[in-house]
Amino acid sequence: MKQIIILFTAFLMTVTLGFSQKKKEFDKPIHLLIFSKTAGYRHASISSGIKMLYDQSPKQNWVITATEDASLFTDDFLKTFDVAVFLNPTGDALNDDEQKAFEKWLEKGKGFVGIHAATDFEYDWPFYGNLTGAYFLTHPPAQEATVVFENFDHPAMKPFEGKKSYTTVDEYYSFRANPRDKVHVLAHLDENSIKKSNNDKWKMGDYPVIWWTENDGIRMFYTVYGHTHNAFKDPLIIEHITNAINWAARRID
Repeated sequence: MKQIIILFTAFLMTVTLGFSQKKKEFDKPIHLLIFSKTAGYRHASISSGIKMLYDQSPKQNWVITATEDASLFTDDFLKTFDVAVFLNPTGDALNDDEQKAFEKWLEKGKGFVGIHAATDFEYDWPFYGNLTGAYFLTHPPAQEATVVFENFDHPAMKPFEGKKSYTTVDEYYSFRANPRDKVHVLAHLDENSIKKSNNDKWKMGDYPVIWWTENDGIRMFYTVYGHTHNAFKDPLIIEHITNAINWAARRID
C-alpha cells in the first residue's frame, strides 16, 4: 500500500479565505500529528476522523499533519508537534528506533489523544501500554449501547454536561486488564445496554471506556468512540475529541 502524508496548514491563504467567517478560538496555533497506520484491522472510519479533525482546524487554530508513515518518527520530525492523535492505528507499526523517538518526544511534556483502536496497538511496547493504561481484549458486536458518565471534571466531558449517560452506536472495547487503578475514569459502559452478543468474553463488570492521565508531564486522553463514520459526525463526540486535544496541548484545563 502506498504510504500517504497529508499536510494541512491553517495558515494557507486558501484555507484562511475559505473559513474567514469562523473566528479562531485560540490565537496561538498548535501542531497536531495524526497517526493512523494499521498493521492489523483497518477501520474505514479513519478517513472520516481525519476529515473531522481537518474541518475543526480553522476554528481551533490547529496545524495538522496526518500520516501513516512510521519512518517519520524521528527526533527531528517529531520536535515540531504539540499533540499526537493516534486515530485507530492497529498492530505492530513502529520499530524500536521509532518507539524510542516517540518516547523521548512525549517525555518533553507533550500530549497524546488515543481514539478507539489506539488501545489495539503495540502490545509488546511496555511504555505504550503504560501510556494508554489498557490494551484491547475484545468487544461485543457494534451496536447501540449506553455509556454512563461518572464525572464532568475534564474539558472533554463538557458536551455531555447535564446528561447522566449517552446512547449511540459504536463498537465498545473491553480490555485485558481493568485500567481503573491506573487512570482517571470519566465514563463506563452499561453492560446491560448490550443486546447483541455472541458470548460473554467481552464482559468486564466494571467497564471503563473514557479516561485520562497526567504522568511525568505527559497528558494522555483515551476515548472508545470512533469505530463508525457517524461517530465523527456526531456534534457531541466532535466537541468531546476537540476538547481532549486542546486539553492535551495545555490550552484548557
